[in-house]
Amino acid sequence: MEKAELGKKIREARKQRKLTQEALAEKANIGVVYLGEIERGLKMPSVAVFIRIVEALDISADFILRDELPSGREFVFDELTEKLASLTPKQRKTAADILDAYIRNL
Repeated sequence: MEKAELGKKIREARKQRKLTQEALAEKANIGVVYLGEIERGLKMPSVAVFIRIVEALDISADFILRDELPSGREFVFDELTEKLASLTPKQRKTAADILDAYIRNL
């Protein structure tokens, strides 16, 4: 992901949460100037700083990286589909019933 695109997405997420740069920088334990440089695409944060920023924003990293990485959801669906494909029709129905009961009780 390009620095400018990453910065733009972080800025958008910050603004959606009605946080100032100062507030986000404090929550993420980074300098305001550094955050501004990230948001303007001048600096690329380290992985550790990126994680602190997304945690401070209370969002998942894939929210920021969604156009760069395949969704974890697709992986889970593929894994479930593969597991269900190996079952008999009766077993698939039983698995679906169990999943429905589990979801109802969440």
